Amino acid sequence: MPDRSSEENNADLSASQRIAEVILDYVGQTPASTEQVRRKPARRARAIARHATRHAALTAGSLTLPPGPLGWLTLLPELRSLWKLQTQMVADIAACYGKTAELKRAEMLYCLFRHTDPQAVRDLVAEIGKRYVVQRAARPDTRSVALKIGLHISQRLIGKGISRWIPVVGALGAGAYAYYDTSRVARTAIEFFTGVIDVPA
Repeated sequence: MPDRSSEENNADLSASQRIAEVILDYVGQTPASTEQVRRKPARRARAIARHATRHAALTAGSLTLPPGPLGWLTLLPELRSLWKLQTQMVADIAACYGKTAELKRAEMLYCLFRHTDPQAVRDLVAEIGKRYVVQRAARPDTRSVALKIGLHISQRLIGKGISRWIPVVGALGAGAYAYYDTSRVARTAIEFFTGVIDVPA
């Protein structure tokens, strides 16, 4: 019989690779924003965040995930929708702070996944007080960070049994998770664009 733990490891790796591909699809280029630079950007940024968190909760509210270790496959379309909404939110927050030019691949990964996997994004952005030192990662390095994040997410989905409890919790649980996740992304983005962003030559 095949070794079960080896099969599970392969499933985790396959899941993380798929998730990493989706992540890189959405951080490859910054979405356009219609937001204007604000004299008091924090107020507008909070309004953008409130709108996005409510929209994320409504979008994810219809999520139903079938039980079983491969249930994450049906979650990928929901993650795509969530990350698309979140990347737009981050772009809009950057715009109202007048920092669209500073929002590249590394910064987007940092804003989206700092709360999910702080260890992985540390290779991209170092926090020194209110100063953020960005390392312009080459594409292979960025892909490596995305793979680490994908592995973390897939292990959380499969290893902690989310594929078993979401069908019970249903739309309410999915909406609550999307709301929480998006609010954390918004908080990171506001802190990041409020601070000094330093990109070494």
